[in-house]
Amino acid sequence: MNEINIQIEAYGGVTRFLPAETIHLKVENPIQVEQVLNQLIKNHPQAEQAISLCACAIGENIISRQNTIDLDCTLVLLSPVAGG
Repeated sequence: MNEINIQIEAYGGVTRFLPAETIHLKVENPIQVEQVLNQLIKNHPQAEQAISLCACAIGENIISRQNTIDLDCTLVLLSPVAGG
């Protein structure tokens, strides 16, 4: 099994539930975004609800939780925003 490094950067409200704005995970390759998020929730269960509401992005592209990651990358968690 090959492993890849995923750097997770969080923005917005979800950062209140995580120990840092940047978290590093070593995961199996390939892996779906959903599985990365599940591992993050396993490590930080207090963030489960906030993570479930986040959009995910790699680079400038919003991606689906069903997308597969097969290279080292930075996965960005974007909390929903409200306002007017």
